[in-house]
Amino acid sequence: MYIAIEGVIGVGKTTLARLLQERFMAELLLEVFEENPFLSKFYEDRARYAFQTQIFFLLSRYHQQREGVSAILNAGQPLISDYTFAKDALFASINLQGDELEMYYNVHDALAEKIPLPDLIVYLRADTGVLMDRIATRDRPYERNMERDYIATLNDAYEDFFEDFYRGVPVLRLDTDKRNIVASDEDRAFVEQEIRDALAESPRQSELPL
Repeated sequence: MYIAIEGVIGVGKTTLARLLQERFMAELLLEVFEENPFLSKFYEDRARYAFQTQIFFLLSRYHQQREGVSAILNAGQPLISDYTFAKDALFASINLQGDELEMYYNVHDALAEKIPLPDLIVYLRADTGVLMDRIATRDRPYERNMERDYIATLNDAYEDFFEDFYRGVPVLRLDTDKRNIVASDEDRAFVEQEIRDALAESPRQSELPL
């Protein structure tokens, strides 16, 4: 079993992944993004630092997924990740253009062929205003210059990118505007059951943890 959780910045991907890890008796793979040396500069001047930021993320995510995902799945362990390799191309389509975007796609497509696909993508949705509030609450230094228009653009892009299926992988869409998975046992139980039901229906899923 391999579940990947997706959604816009601030929607709660990592929080949900951590909460579900014990319930599904799974290994946990978290995205490493604080180490990108271009990230804070990118939020200050996206046009200037977009290409460097995207290439760094692409190679970092590739190495983590190529080694981490494959090793865990080959060992027969369930896995929950708080991102997909596919999402890198979504960000690139917003942040890059022209020759830089074309070069990025060439590299991404070659690397993506070697990355295992999840059994289920859990796409967490939230309104832009809710996302901005959550980003402000967690107060990460490199996100303090985050623009509302940028988050709104990402929100629209995610809606188009993760529809009912992605490359044959089913996508479970969950609205998080009014669900507090941190504070509410009821909300956690609801989300867990939705995921279990979706996995049981997935043609890619052969074994579901209790």
